[in-house]
Amino acid sequence: QHYFTVLFGHEGQKPLELRCEDEVDGDEWVEAIHQASYSDILIEREVLMQKYIHLVQIVETEKIAANQLRHQLEDQDTEIERLKSEIIALNKTKERMRPYQGNQEDEDPDIKKIKKVQSFMRGWLCRRKWKTIVQDYICSPHAESMRKRNQIVFNMVEAESEYVHQLYVLVNCFLRPLRMAASSKKPPISHDDVSSIFLNSETIMFLHEIFHQGLKARIANWPTLILADLFDILLPMLNIYQEFVRNHQYSLQVLANCKQNRDFDKLLKQYEANPACEGRMLETFLTYPMFQIPRYIITLHELLAHTPHEHVERKSLEFAKSKLEELSRVMHDEVSDTENIRKNLAIERTIVEGCDILLDTSQTFIRQGKIF
Repeated sequence: QHYFTVLFGHEGQKPLELRCEDEVDGDEWVEAIHQASYSDILIEREVLMQKYIHLVQIVETEKIAANQLRHQLEDQDTEIERLKSEIIALNKTKERMRPYQGNQEDEDPDIKKIKKVQSFMRGWLCRRKWKTIVQDYICSPHAESMRKRNQIVFNMVEAESEYVHQLYVLVNCFLRPLRMAASSKKPPISHDDVSSIFLNSETIMFLHEIFHQGLKARIANWPTLILADLFDILLPMLNIYQEFVRNHQYSLQVLANCKQNRDFDKLLKQYEANPACEGRMLETFLTYPMFQIPRYIITLHELLAHTPHEHVERKSLEFAKSKLEELSRVMHDEVSDTENIRKNLAIERTIVEGCDILLDTSQTFIRQGKIF
């Protein structure tokens, strides 16, 4: 009871009779046998056999390699023993020769004196030749040009340090205190006027602090001075100078209007009395950035005058100089155009009924004065 028979497709293969304890186990066995595949088992057996053969081949190869390494180690040991014996023989030969050499030195003290004199003369001749080479280079035009170039760079670092200090005073002694004053209950100046007077001042200070740190890092690597990459970093950021220069005349005009307020004028005089200002007025600090681009152009011109044509920085410095000159021309034209429009607008405001013709951008301001 509860048995089943497994019949194979091969001729001569006896059927396999199996029996279970109950009908449920019999059904599970029959279902499992139906799902089994004899061909899959054969394929898996073939794969395992191939892996076994491959591993056997690897083991044989490793055995051969191990034997070869063993032979090489034996040869190395033999060679080491031979070298040891040679070293021992050489040491014994040196030990036998040392007393003879010592006796020779003791026997010929004059030879020691001759050797000392020869050594002294060789050193003196070498130092004399080197001194002549150094003196010739020091007196050469190339060395003189390099000295002037280095002096220009050192002066540039000092000027940049002074300029960063001026911007620091402008921002910390005027801009930030006036911002706080504009936020008070009775502000002597509005936030818009502060922005108009100090346009981009804080951004310019941050930019030149980074530039100054780069210059000091280059000086730390003296005598190797590479400056062109610093100007490559500075050039894309100079558009903020265009906005500052374009706004300069307007900022001075706004400042003059704000000074009409007694409270603001009194507060500004307190700020200008700060020892850090060294007696300079706010207008002076607002004017400093106007001269920075021309100062860079003059410095680059002097650097190029003392930089050889085959110098690694020549092309980069020429490119930076051309870009700064182009920017200076653009700023000059923009300042002229902007100032012309502002003066025309100021004149138009003084006319009682207005004058639309002055608002035309083609009109140019020439002169202002009384009509006789």
